[in-house]
Amino acid sequence: MVDVTSKVQIIEHVNKPLSQTVYDTKWVPCSARFVSLGTPARQTGLIHVYSLTAGDIELQAELERPKAFKCGTFGASSIAERHLATGDFAGGVALWDLERLQEPLSATQGHEAIINCIDGCGGLKGAGAPEIATGGRDGAVHVWDPRQRDRPVASMLPEEDCWAVAFGDAHSADSRVVAAGYDNGDVKLLDLVAGKLRFETNVSNGVCGVEFDRNDIEMNKLVLTTLESRYRLYDMRTHHPVQGYSFLSQEAHQSTVWAARHLPQNRDVFMTCGGNGSLELWRYSYPAQRSIKDKDGHAKGVLGTVTQLQKKKLSTQPIASFDWHADKEGLAVMGVLDQTVRVLLCTKLNLV
Repeated sequence: MVDVTSKVQIIEHVNKPLSQTVYDTKWVPCSARFVSLGTPARQTGLIHVYSLTAGDIELQAELERPKAFKCGTFGASSIAERHLATGDFAGGVALWDLERLQEPLSATQGHEAIINCIDGCGGLKGAGAPEIATGGRDGAVHVWDPRQRDRPVASMLPEEDCWAVAFGDAHSADSRVVAAGYDNGDVKLLDLVAGKLRFETNVSNGVCGVEFDRNDIEMNKLVLTTLESRYRLYDMRTHHPVQGYSFLSQEAHQSTVWAARHLPQNRDVFMTCGGNGSLELWRYSYPAQRSIKDKDGHAKGVLGTVTQLQKKKLSTQPIASFDWHADKEGLAVMGVLDQTVRVLLCTKLNLV
């Protein structure tokens, strides 16, 4: 195994203490700005827009609303508009123009309870119409078209508490899926074109996060993060009729693994976020061949290996969110439940 830990370093660039709990952080596309979503002690909702200027974080705009914000995405909006979609603790889905934050562009009662997770596709990348996926404590997963704001265009019926959603397979106008993870360990893959489940399984522990390595290509890899100090990496190119998608299971963080985020410039490198306040950086290496035939002649996926590139503990509290900058390789922002937002730099990722 090649030693790369001396090449790659995780450097905390800026640490800004806040008087609020931050649940999500996102870079504003094609800019040096990011947003934080959360709540102060009075349990209202706050959107803060920050700018990274001369090595420091400066507050540019803020908005307070009656209900706390839980999650947000720019994924369904074009770079020209850069509209932020949010989910809140009361089940509300809203769309915001960061240049005019006073009132939302649209607002819908999307769920009966807190919206735990949100993802977007078709705006920044991914073929097909712009869409937003939300998952809530009511167990429902809804897909919304921002141009049709009163009702979802697709739904999965309520079951368990949905903790994570992610778009994938959006490589053409005729292909798109939504992956959803639930508190009981269920994982479901909804084919939005066919309108039916393509795959489902159970991973035995609550699924905290799901992410495809890219959502705008033919499905390649999917990472699921779970409560019990592990994540699963699935090879999504080969589906066996009996065993499903092949996967590897990896221990991480010695704590809940809250999320996985793939590096935009290299889909085989990803960061995982721990409930113990740590970050762990991983690289996936492909096998010599990606599938083999079983005794019945069916194709079965072959897994490669994962290598830990680096790890660093930054807090005693969980890292609730993490987002790579799409244009500046290695630049990232994260929200920690110790009431801080932090800007990080991972060095020399081009050597990995």
